[in-house]
Amino acid sequence: MEHVSYAKRDCRDQAVIGKFLNEARTGVIAIAGDEYPYGVPVNYVWHNGNIYFHGMGSGKKLRLLEHNSKVSFTVYKEHGTTTDPVPCHADTSYLSVMIFGEAARVTDHQEAAEALQLFLDKFTPGFYKQKLSPKMVEKYRSAMDGNAVAVIRITPVHLTAKENAVAPEEMFHHGQKPPGHPGGTAGGGSHDTIHGA
Repeated sequence: MEHVSYAKRDCRDQAVIGKFLNEARTGVIAIAGDEYPYGVPVNYVWHNGNIYFHGMGSGKKLRLLEHNSKVSFTVYKEHGTTTDPVPCHADTSYLSVMIFGEAARVTDHQEAAEALQLFLDKFTPGFYKQKLSPKMVEKYRSAMDGNAVAVIRITPVHLTAKENAVAPEEMFHHGQKPPGHPGGTAGGGSHDTIHGA
């Protein structure tokens, strides 16, 4: 079982995690590669507790997943940098989620259509008037390789999340000077609480 070693940053708030996974647009899937680990960013949707992504019905990801379906999927967002009078206490504000699970190609056309419709709703909201149907998904063939679109479902086995939440006023701003520096601002004491110094 994976866990967050920095317990202070361990995020267990399911509402925060769910909202983040619903709103983020890109994640990195890591697959066991031929010679090196293979990590590639993909657009995705979070639906019914699973990650879905799609692509051509041929290619490296599918080939590798046929040999080893165990994957990790990372979604992260950096909010900014925090400052501190002590340079080594400067930090990053972020939220990241890592999912460890099993990837499988979706073979049910209804499930594939629902997942692909969620992609349209998320990335091109309101643009397409006609909803995708299972029959449309079944009949579609790519002009690139002649194959049907591949929809991949990642079913989580376990999930970890890390968060360093910092108020906007605590963030570094371009041109900001440290306290005591000409043009600098007072403050910085609140970082002691944030960083546990």
